[in-house]
Amino acid sequence: MNLATWLRKSAETHGDQPAVARGSTTVQTYTELADRAAKLATGLAMLGLSPGDRVAIASKNRTEYVEAFYGIWWGGFAAVPANAKLHGAELGYILENSGARVCLVGPELADAVESHRPASLEHLIEFGSDAYAELFGGAAVDLCDAGPDDLAWLFYTSGTTGRPKGAMLTHRNMTAMSDAYLSDIDPTKPGDAIVHAAPLSHGSGIYMIPHVNAAACHVIPESGSFEPAEIFCLADAWPGLSLFAAPTMVKRMTECPTDLPTSGFRTITYGGGPMYVADAEAALDRLGPCLVQIYGQGESPMTISICQREVIADKDHPKWPDRLASVGTVNPAVEMRVADENDETLPSGETGEILVRGDAVMKGYWQNPDATAKTLKGGWLHTGDLGAIDEDGYLTLMDRSKDLVISGGSNIYPREVEEVLLRHPGVDEVSVIGRADPEWGEVVVAYVVGTATDIELDQLCTNNIARFKRPKAYVRIDVLPKNNYGKVLKTELREIDTKRTGRGV
Repeated sequence: MNLATWLRKSAETHGDQPAVARGSTTVQTYTELADRAAKLATGLAMLGLSPGDRVAIASKNRTEYVEAFYGIWWGGFAAVPANAKLHGAELGYILENSGARVCLVGPELADAVESHRPASLEHLIEFGSDAYAELFGGAAVDLCDAGPDDLAWLFYTSGTTGRPKGAMLTHRNMTAMSDAYLSDIDPTKPGDAIVHAAPLSHGSGIYMIPHVNAAACHVIPESGSFEPAEIFCLADAWPGLSLFAAPTMVKRMTECPTDLPTSGFRTITYGGGPMYVADAEAALDRLGPCLVQIYGQGESPMTISICQREVIADKDHPKWPDRLASVGTVNPAVEMRVADENDETLPSGETGEILVRGDAVMKGYWQNPDATAKTLKGGWLHTGDLGAIDEDGYLTLMDRSKDLVISGGSNIYPREVEEVLLRHPGVDEVSVIGRADPEWGEVVVAYVVGTATDIELDQLCTNNIARFKRPKAYVRIDVLPKNNYGKVLKTELREIDTKRTGRGV
């Protein structure tokens, strides 16, 4: 059941196929990738690691990312990828909480990780260094057996407490996700490719798995980031190219002033935030019938619902506008229902909490039994998202979990930002909300009671949290709206913000 089993199979049956590329240049074949993964497993074991130990990855996208993941799994270890945009203190918390004994780090993050390095981290090894090269000096080790419920990926997702929680994703979870991807989202074959322009620590990395299973190539942009014109060029260089993108990325591609052809795109899968109907229509006109929408969470990775390309492209269907505004029908890896506050299933058309169960749903939260019991109550993942399912099985999201802000595909929990701002002696009270933004979907806005200046608050955030979580605006207010119990009414605050700016959420 070890996920690396499929890498071994792809190497046996399609060893000469490109496996990893930088831009248009192949870096590794599948034979070479499997050999590197097996030798990396040996190197990690020689550091004293045992199956089940956690190995962190903190890096921007780079070609070594794929061999790092599969070397970890080949040896029976668990991967702990961390968002490269996080602050050093946030990376330090993930390393400490996960108990990772080894961290493979990109040069751009080495100093930040070192300065927040927990005592439990025994080895900090930089990609491209002599120490990293030495990990491959031994003979390849045999593939380690792994049970279906063994931990494969510790996926850190922010929680309402302000501290990230580690969703335990098993080999079974990720296999179910991969099977569903290949059957219902994006049938893939040897010779196809996926470009990783979104972070490999999150959705794009999750989709690495089905592409290895299908012996497709993993393309890392030469820029190392998302540049629309570069992506169009890669689609021309790698016909049959797939891309996972946040809606903001799709919008930038749609508006990119280039005449490059778009026929090379096999699939553009988008998710991780709201896609306005007008933006989806414009993307369809520009990019053609290659768009697929997915809805998922870290706790059920990329696997709650799918709006398939045939549905998105079918403008003649009488329900097309409604279906384009939905997030599609249930993913085959899970069951889904909408329930009331008593977990009773609601009839079609009624709004309630979206509940999910199935082989793709996480095992639980790492070392957090209380949060696990609450979230997996009754055997169903309680997503915290509100939605309604119509008579044809299409799910429409009505609201997001609690007060989650989704900006550029990244989840931002207001309380995490609020806790940092409240450290300033000039902040008496603060409440953070999301404001609609045409480019990012939402941006963070902080309503502040107190005398602290914008510059002071910006510096405080810069020193403590990732830049993408920092408020784009600070609004002074005499008193925050509250109920009789003293709880801030964020709904009312959002209404105030909408009246001030004309931009709701």
